[in-house]
Amino acid sequence: MCKLNTLKRKTKKFFLPALLVSVQITAQITLKVRNIPTGTPDKATIFVAGNFNGWNPGSTAMKKDSHGNYTYTVPESSGTLEYKFTRGTWASVETDSTSGEMKNRTAHFTGKPQTLNSNILSWKDFASVPSRGTAASNVHVMSENFAVPQLNTTRKIWIYLPPDYDTGAKNYPVLYMHDGQNLFDEATAFAGEWQVDETLNTLFTQGDYGAIVIGIDNGGTSRIDEYTPWNNPKYGGGKGDLYMQFICETLKPYVDAHYRTKPEKEFNALIGSSLGALISTYGGIKYSGTFSKIGAFSPAYWIVGTQLNSYIEKSAANLSAMRIYFVAGSAESATMPADIEAVKLRLQAKGLTTENTFLKLDPYGKHNENYWQGEFAAAYRWLFQNTSFENAHVEKSKR
Repeated sequence: MCKLNTLKRKTKKFFLPALLVSVQITAQITLKVRNIPTGTPDKATIFVAGNFNGWNPGSTAMKKDSHGNYTYTVPESSGTLEYKFTRGTWASVETDSTSGEMKNRTAHFTGKPQTLNSNILSWKDFASVPSRGTAASNVHVMSENFAVPQLNTTRKIWIYLPPDYDTGAKNYPVLYMHDGQNLFDEATAFAGEWQVDETLNTLFTQGDYGAIVIGIDNGGTSRIDEYTPWNNPKYGGGKGDLYMQFICETLKPYVDAHYRTKPEKEFNALIGSSLGALISTYGGIKYSGTFSKIGAFSPAYWIVGTQLNSYIEKSAANLSAMRIYFVAGSAESATMPADIEAVKLRLQAKGLTTENTFLKLDPYGKHNENYWQGEFAAAYRWLFQNTSFENAHVEKSKR
């Protein structure tokens, strides 16, 4: 017995070093900013926003090291990392040397530690504000400070009216779209605009019936909170339900009362990208009696995927009238295709038909406005292709 115990003790001593040697350094990507633009405020905090943090411009601060470099380490994942540097808002996002728009920076996870050195050339707010934006003449600011009682705040609301709105008496379908800053005007967009107005104006000249678009500005640093129905312990969220209550109980009734709309669910859509696609999907389920068309561009389902899928499974909503258009880049993230597929299958288990489901994964698709701009026309036409606008109810008293 004593010999056996001795043998065991020797075995432990022999194998312990081997166990220690087998410990591996965690793979990761360290982002390092070596130089920032002249004129950057002395006490400015440099942030990084990307597909690893829901593109929140003010949630992930970089640390300044003893050499004056700004650093942040992104935990190892898979696929492509996309990111940009900011000073806390999209109004102060990095730009090229002439304060022009920059494409997303990218890096690829390799399974090995990496350090990427960068220089920031300029900031968006260093450029002079254009005297005239790019919005078409039939785009208006409905309100600079529309009351949002559910969130105890106010919000800028845009409205696009079809070219024949002022000369006719038709009633129109309505698209409710998130991230209003990025829909119509280059002067307010943080990384390029969707050109929703130019696209719909062109389609109108080609015979399209026309639609009203309501663009709701995001809340800046509160964007994740308002577009995410449940809390993510790392990134926040949890006010998405209140945000959707605002759209359904406050904003839509106002729009229907003041403009010539077709208020029935078959004529109303929720459309958004990234977290905007997440809240559109959630809103389409919860308010299936109000909206029947969902445009989900590069949906960020990952941030609360478990909760969303559980919500769909437990929902009593009848989704047989829902029509949903999914579009994303197949390589935007390692989980994007699987995340969309999981949501799609659960929606179909609740009544969504295959005929009313469209899924497009593009190998060239990127998580940015330029990509979504190019996909908007096809999504709009598909969502409404089987909708009849005949016998529109006329209410001339509305504007």
